[in-house]
Amino acid sequence: MNRRDLLKSAALTTAALPLAGAGVQAHAAPRTESKTFLLVHGAWHNALHWGRVARHLSGLGHRVVAIDLPGHGLNARFPSSYLTGERTKFAEEPSPQRDIRLDECATAVLDTLKTLRGSSRPILVGHSMGGTVITRVGELAPESVGRLVYLSAYCPVRLKKPSAYGALPEARTGYGDTLFVGDPARLGAVRINPRGDAAYLEALRAAYYHDVDTQDFLPFALSLTPDLPASLWTSEVIATRERWGRIPRSYLRCTQDRALAPALQDLMIREADALTPANPFEQKTLETSHSPFASQPARLAELLAALKAG
Repeated sequence: MNRRDLLKSAALTTAALPLAGAGVQAHAAPRTESKTFLLVHGAWHNALHWGRVARHLSGLGHRVVAIDLPGHGLNARFPSSYLTGERTKFAEEPSPQRDIRLDECATAVLDTLKTLRGSSRPILVGHSMGGTVITRVGELAPESVGRLVYLSAYCPVRLKKPSAYGALPEARTGYGDTLFVGDPARLGAVRINPRGDAAYLEALRAAYYHDVDTQDFLPFALSLTPDLPASLWTSEVIATRERWGRIPRSYLRCTQDRALAPALQDLMIREADALTPANPFEQKTLETSHSPFASQPARLAELLAALKAG
C-alpha cells in the first residue's frame, strides 16, 4: 500500500468513528485490570459534564460511559418561557418534564448496564442527585453492579426521600437558596435559570462551583437544563440490606461542598453503615466544591481508577 492509500485509509477510519448521542463514551485500548465505569450525573447536569473525567479515566486504560438521564442533556424538554426569556411566565409555567419518574431514570441506567460486557461488573458512579438513581438501581439489580460510588451524592436509606434530607439542619450552607424559580409543587420540577443574568450566574457558581473561575465555569453552567423532574427529589427510595446493601460501595466526600454540605454527606454515610455494618462505605476525600469533575477532574479520575471492581 502506498502513502496515498494509507492516508485515505486513515481518513475513512476516522470518519467512521461514532458520534456521541445521548451519552459520552470513551473506550481505551484493553489493559491489565481495566475497569468499566458508568457515570451518572446529578440534577440539571448531563453526560457532557463528565467529559474531562472520562478522558482521564480512558487515558488510564479504563472503559468509560456517561449517559443523559431522562429529562437531561439531549433528552431535555424546555418550558417555552425559558426560550423566550419571559421571567414572570418562567416562574409559573408547568414543566414539560413533570411526568418523568425516578424509575424511568433507573431503567435508563439498567438498560445501559446490560450493554456493558466485561471481565468484571461495572462500577456505577452517581454524583449529587444521581446518588438517588444509583441507589434505586442497586436495589433493583444488585447482580449487575460491581461497586456503587457516591460522589458527594444523596444516599437516602433512612429517610427515603432526598427532599427529607434537604430539610435537615445539616443541609444548611447559606448558599444557593435564592437560585430556585417558582413553586416546585406547581411546576412539577425544581427549576433554576442557567440563562440568568451575571449576578444569578455568580450565585450559581458560588453554590456549586466556587473553586472554578468564572470563565471556566460558564461552559458548565450554560450546558445545564433548567428543570429537574420533581420525582427525583421527592420519590421514596427503598434500599434493603439484602439487595442494595450487599453491593460494595464507596463515598467520595467533598469537604468544601456548599450544595450538599459535608455534615449531610457524613450523616448519610453513618446511616448507610448502620444499615449494613458488615459492608460499610469505603471513604475517600476531595478538597473541592460540589463539582470536582470541573475543578479537579484528574484527581477524581485517579481516585475512581483506584477502586476495586466487583
